[in-house]
Amino acid sequence: MQPGQLFYLMGASGVGKDSLLDYLRAHLPVDARVLLARRYITRPAGVDGENHIAITPEAFRERQARGAFAMHWRSHGFEYGIDRRIDDDLSAGWQVVVNGSRHYLESARRRYPTLQPILVSVSHDQLFERLVKRGREGPEDIERRLQRAETLDAQLADQSLYRLRNDGPLEVAGNQLLEMIMGVGSEARTSPRAAAASG
Repeated sequence: MQPGQLFYLMGASGVGKDSLLDYLRAHLPVDARVLLARRYITRPAGVDGENHIAITPEAFRERQARGAFAMHWRSHGFEYGIDRRIDDDLSAGWQVVVNGSRHYLESARRRYPTLQPILVSVSHDQLFERLVKRGREGPEDIERRLQRAETLDAQLADQSLYRLRNDGPLEVAGNQLLEMIMGVGSEARTSPRAAAASG
């Protein structure tokens, strides 16, 4: 059996990664050999709308010490981890999608040289509107997030990755992501710098 492909979804908070993952869950064929890896995160369940596995910092460090994570990083005061069982899934030929971090991309690439990075983005104005609408941060915090998003995305300008715009209706970007993962979008696979239409 051919080994599976690892898809590494990343982007600033507010670009719609969780919504895209929910779209995949709802639209994947029942017989699709695709797994959406859940993240271990040291924050309570139900926060930020992500379907993650809540874990205490102590339990996270214990799992990390015994090598239970294939990938792990720290961001915004929380620890994030991806279970190492994805290695078995990939070896068994499954397509695996992880919700990753832009900061951790190079480390992820060293461990998984053939991974496919996917950078999800929206316009500055769209991101601002989404962050304001969710009401979790004040103006100064939002401005810092916007500046950070622009800085990190600029640092990835020369990277070989797939760029997925999510400014328009969710189904536009969702279908493009679905086609890519299912192998329908062969042109997108061979042209990693192709820009996705925003709809």
